[in-house]
Formats: sequence, C-alpha cells, structure tokens
Amino acid sequence: MGYTRTDEMNKLFETILKLDSIEECYSFFEDICTIKEMQDMAQRLAVAVLLDKGENYQKISQDVSVSTATISRVSKCLRYGSGGYRLALDKMKQEEGQA
Repeated sequence: MGYTRTDEMNKLFETILKLDSIEECYSFFEDICTIKEMQDMAQRLAVAVLLDKGENYQKISQDVSVSTATISRVSKCLRYGSGGYRLALDKMKQEEGQA
C-alpha cells in the first residue's frame, strides 16, 4: 500500500513543508485542490480524531456528516495503513499536551 514515490510527489510535500501559516496553506490548497477534495480531507482527519477518542460509527457519522463507508476506510487506515494518521494524531496530541 502506498503511493509511488516520484520527484513530483517529493516536490509537492517539500513545498507543503515550506508553508509558514494557515493562511499560506489556505492559499496553496485552494489553488491545488477542489473545494470538495479539501472538505473530504478535513472530514477524514476529523473522523480519525473521533475514532482515536473511541467514538462509535453512528456518532461520528452524525457529527461529521460522513458515511459509515468513509468511517470504515479511515478506521482501516488507522489499523492497517502506513501509520500516517497515527503519526499525525500523536503529533496533534503532543502539541495539545495530551501525550
């Protein structure tokens, strides 16, 4: 599982890492993604946060307005994925002083 690592993908991630503020991220992602793509990514992260807190699928579906199929996909990635969600969630907790 995973994307093929290419020079173009590396350049994309290097560019994202150079952005200094939320406003810069908004500007960049508004240009590079559709509104729907951004909404989908934000919802998936919200689902991951709620799953990590132990919320059930029904509550998550109501709170985030996503299908149980989306919740299941995020859950599968949390359990069996490449560790990206876990890394991000742990960093978020650490920043919030919860780790």
